[in-house]
Amino acid sequence: MSLAQAAYEMTAGRAWSLVGGALGLVGVVFGVLALTRRRGAVVAVAAGAAGVVIGALVVLMAKGGPGTGYGIVGGYVSLVVGAVAGALGGLAMRRASRAGARRAA
Repeated sequence: MSLAQAAYEMTAGRAWSLVGGALGLVGVVFGVLALTRRRGAVVAVAAGAAGVVIGALVVLMAKGGPGTGYGIVGGYVSLVVGAVAGALGGLAMRRASRAGARRAA
């Protein structure tokens, strides 16, 4: 196997970073939907948290930098996307609790 082939191989680190990124992306979608339709905020927070945890694990376990096959770039992307998902879900939950407090008053 040549070095060029190894650069495009699916390694465990790359696979986990893809899973974390996908969970974060699902969380962002649910976060946006929760802001517009007031549903799915808990899913957004949970998926975002899972994306952040997986991303952090990938980054912590990586033994090399970008291009080494450890998935470190994807881990950082997963961290950021997961954090955005958590923030959107948290914002949606806060809006929902304020709207409920206004209705009760």
